[in-house]
Amino acid sequence: MYDAPHKDKDVTQNDIKISARDVQVFYGDTQAIKDVDVEIDDKTVTAFIGPSGCGKSTFLRCLNRMNDTIDICRIEGKISIDGEDIYDPSIDPVQLRAKVGMVFQKPNPFPKSIYENVAYGPKIHGMARNKAELDEIVENALKRAALWNEAKDRLDSPGTGLSGGQQQRLCIARAVATEPEVLLMDEPCSALDPIATAQVEELIDELRQTYSVVIVTHSMQQAARVSQKTAFFHLGNLVEFGDTEQIFTNPKDERTESYITGRIG
Repeated sequence: MYDAPHKDKDVTQNDIKISARDVQVFYGDTQAIKDVDVEIDDKTVTAFIGPSGCGKSTFLRCLNRMNDTIDICRIEGKISIDGEDIYDPSIDPVQLRAKVGMVFQKPNPFPKSIYENVAYGPKIHGMARNKAELDEIVENALKRAALWNEAKDRLDSPGTGLSGGQQQRLCIARAVATEPEVLLMDEPCSALDPIATAQVEELIDELRQTYSVVIVTHSMQQAARVSQKTAFFHLGNLVEFGDTEQIFTNPKDERTESYITGRIG
């Protein structure tokens, strides 16, 4: 039913990058997330899985304060990155989102050139002193997103003119251009065909050498292929969290087993 989780010989004990303690999320009177405690490692791909509406995307959006943009959303508890409380009043959400990049479900390039899509964040954050430095940032980001060879001769062409898979890699390049430390991906392959999906999955595996990557996916096969850690959400609860291989082959909670074997979904 799913591909056997691959074993990574190079996975070592990593430092904790993100720590969440007793996190609750409410939309008005409705509680979407209940008592979530989790520690997410650096330089690791962590997958959030679970049925639709289980809270996995809501929790992902807590990690870069995207839920701040929803008026009726209220968050309780504590989320820290490198030991710093990201909801502390002194934290600027714009600066936080430079550090915690995000790639969305549907590729959403800006209606600008390929070059301007990638240069946008570094320009805002004053990362380049001149055009030469900006050119270098753009080239490096496109290389990291495995898009440089396809895009280098058409940097002035609109980003929206790329194929779906290329657009998603452009969005990844845009996210990594600001030198983030964490990369959040909300079902990044759900709008892509199998070939583009395989390219993005390969890219995710490379990106974890540099970043802590957290991916929400509705595909258990994808979670098994790309992640080293997996968190299973159900009805707003974090039911189980552990090594991907253990979650898929020997889950501790019967709800996890029911989901993985297809009895609940």
